[in-house]
Amino acid sequence: MNTITIVLALAAIVVISIVVIVISQMREKAKIERVRKITALEDSYKRCNRLLSELPGQYLTPDLKLLLLRRMEDVCNDLAGLKSGLPVEQWRESLLKRKNLVRENRDDVKPVKIDSAEKSSYVKELLQNLFKMIEAMHKSGRIDGTTAKKNLKYVLFLVHKTHADLHVFQARDHIRQNQIRKAIHSYHLASTEMGKSRDNPLAMKAVKSFRTRIKELEAMNMGGDGSTFAESQSNMDKQWDTFLHDEEWKKKADYDD
Repeated sequence: MNTITIVLALAAIVVISIVVIVISQMREKAKIERVRKITALEDSYKRCNRLLSELPGQYLTPDLKLLLLRRMEDVCNDLAGLKSGLPVEQWRESLLKRKNLVRENRDDVKPVKIDSAEKSSYVKELLQNLFKMIEAMHKSGRIDGTTAKKNLKYVLFLVHKTHADLHVFQARDHIRQNQIRKAIHSYHLASTEMGKSRDNPLAMKAVKSFRTRIKELEAMNMGGDGSTFAESQSNMDKQWDTFLHDEEWKKKADYDD
């Protein structure tokens, strides 16, 4: 073999080696990227499932439930395309059953009382995650602007409701301990929280109720009729505890205004 042939042969070997290395690296990167996508999608599915199971039942409207289930279905579709090895088909069957229950109004989720600062903070964290998920679905084109706006406004309302729940619980506790001034202050805080959702008719209804309660407490503190107050307090407690189940309001409410 002459010198030129040897040089060309060596060059060919070098080129082939480089090509093999590049292809190997590309395959490794693709493998890593696939694992990363699968992990991210699995985490997304688990986050949605956590929201469905851990948000207070009174917060989860059918629209929110269907939105979460829709996101979980999208995740399953993406995972199926990646051949992840996860039980995607089982998840799909479970989602279909849950969706049917929601549409038939048979999907009951247990209500949760917001009776401590810890619960309030935890529920707020869940709601923030839900808010981010809805935003991401909108940005990716999975839901339209009207649907996103409607649900984002409702989630913000729920954040305010969570804070108000805690203040109402504290007010009730103050009343039991005959700490009327502290109870009045707690109701003022609850009213302020609900006032942040001025475009929500139910929030404004709550503000009006709190103002009435404050006036009653002030009158009681000045030596008013305690029996009348006790009856009024009982009625308000019942109204607040069923606050998100006001059928008359649900027929009138329109978040798109």
